Amino acid sequence: MSRIGSFEGFQPVSLKREEDDQPSETDQLSMEEREPETQVPAPKQISRLPSVVESALYPNPYHKPYLSRKYFVTRPGAIETAIEDLKGHITKTSGETIQGFWLLTEIDHWNNEKERILLITEKTLLICKYDFIMLCCVQLQWIPLSAIYCICLGKFSFPAMSLDKRQGEGLRIYWGSPEQQSLLVRWNPWSTEMPFATFTEHPMKYTSEKFLEICKLSAFTSKLVPAIQNTHKNSTESGRGKGLMVLTEPILIETYTGLMSFIGNRNKLGYSLARGSIGF
Repeated sequence: MSRIGSFEGFQPVSLKREEDDQPSETDQLSMEEREPETQVPAPKQISRLPSVVESALYPNPYHKPYLSRKYFVTRPGAIETAIEDLKGHITKTSGETIQGFWLLTEIDHWNNEKERILLITEKTLLICKYDFIMLCCVQLQWIPLSAIYCICLGKFSFPAMSLDKRQGEGLRIYWGSPEQQSLLVRWNPWSTEMPFATFTEHPMKYTSEKFLEICKLSAFTSKLVPAIQNTHKNSTESGRGKGLMVLTEPILIETYTGLMSFIGNRNKLGYSLARGSIGF
């Protein structure tokens, strides 16, 4: 939150010179002429310190509102339009009902940040890449809840030799075994065949009460876990009797040089962002 700095602890200082305290010659003559009269002592003046008031530039408790305007998702009606578009598409194609939606940041296996909308239905977890500039869905990934067998919560961890590390906590969802993926898939930064997805909170979480709710990772987790558990109970697939594992352990992101993610994340290339005018 931008605010005017507090002036608490500072006291006003008088810059009056010593000569100013001594009466002038004119004052002395006037005093001598009034000597016969009874002199009444002048009342002491009580100086009052100015009250210290801390004022904020914006009344709401959220920080840097000018920065939030750069993200197209915060523009009026943008997130509402996206939700209505996705609701209509999902109802038309699958007939399922959306039980909740969230705005999170996906972190791929190369540590690149990507803005995503997540939706939960009775049977499916949907990960949507939405263009908030053109207001259209670019990519929609359908993951059956019955296929999800593990959820990992914890802080991000990197190899000791990694040059681009991130702080914070996240959530990783597994619906397949990472060890079964080929080396080509693991080291392909554009691969979409990874059997897991990693998420963290969106940077616009604290811009308003609305975004505080839909960008909260804990709220998404508390809705996802029971939805998966209910699906496993009702699932008739063989071999899916172990249920859901919820682990609390570090989330490993295997990146070393991290040059690609360093450039992309610093410039927010994974978000629908106003990048200013380009020209001469």
